Amino acid sequence: MLYDKTLRSAGDLAEAGLIDADRLPALERVAAQYAVAITPALLDLIDAADEGDPIARQFVPSEAERVTDPSESADPVGDGAFSPVAGIVHRYPDRVLLKATHTCAVYCRFCFRREMVGPDGDGTLSPDALDAAFAYIAGRPEIWEVIVTGGDPLVLSPRRLRELTERLSAIDHVKVIRFHTRVPVADPEAITAERVAALKSPTKAVFVALHANHARELTPVARAACARIVDAGIPMVGQTVLLKGVNDDPAALSALMRAFVETRIKPYYLHQADLAPGTGHMRVGIDEGQALMKALRGRLSGLAQPTYVLDIPGGHGKVPIGPDYLKSDENGLRVEDPNGTIHPYPPKG
Repeated sequence: MLYDKTLRSAGDLAEAGLIDADRLPALERVAAQYAVAITPALLDLIDAADEGDPIARQFVPSEAERVTDPSESADPVGDGAFSPVAGIVHRYPDRVLLKATHTCAVYCRFCFRREMVGPDGDGTLSPDALDAAFAYIAGRPEIWEVIVTGGDPLVLSPRRLRELTERLSAIDHVKVIRFHTRVPVADPEAITAERVAALKSPTKAVFVALHANHARELTPVARAACARIVDAGIPMVGQTVLLKGVNDDPAALSALMRAFVETRIKPYYLHQADLAPGTGHMRVGIDEGQALMKALRGRLSGLAQPTYVLDIPGGHGKVPIGPDYLKSDENGLRVEDPNGTIHPYPPKG
């Protein structure tokens, strides 16, 4: 059966053949707690006969989401502690997040803002709240970059996106505007010429960061959507979350990073999955992540190498956590090459 609408309930998933009927009661409880949305574009990518399908793992709810750990938090990266006004997160001196909406085209099962997004989440900023957010940005000359996120800002209409871009463009000290989105893969046809034009600024550098976790997400239609953005003069970077059963092996991760570069998207961050409630079944150990990054080094173009990062719980910021190739001892520095061989530096004569 072909679907032309977004699946938004456990019942929709059962009707589409993504879950068995006997799982329906349990998954209705999950869906009541954490929003569900799977667009037709992503539904087309799911192999319902494959229990380990990497696309399904990202978007089809699981009973495991009801299992929580004491280390998990409803606000794992500490947005709340750094939110001086509604919609603003000011964690780093020179940049802020502007969370214009908490609605997404699709809802990821590992989302670190899963307590805030969705139909029952924090919603879209009211006009008064948006005015207060822009006043905060305008009043702080140290803010060099504004990262428009949420939620997914590209679900907003072109008119509302244009308003955001124009208002940010009017603030002299803001030099960079960055939009974070999943829409080019979740709903590629929504990346229209009008929506792309709404992102452009005559005076600021604009970037689009695309979140994708598996090479299959970058279909020909999704790549064409990204091309419409890049061809309009807007550079793109790629963000990925390291996920168990999705991209936690060298072949899958390499294929994704190459797919980004082929689409003219520079891989930016590989995120260690955050400690959001009910996401433990999707997290990969940091030691495994470091081993994966080692497997990529020397075997994958430098253009395709992301930075492996951890967002320290509690709002303490992102830090790189990739493997360490440089050691020191009483004999001086030692450096490890991509094949695992240790060399003195500088070389001994």
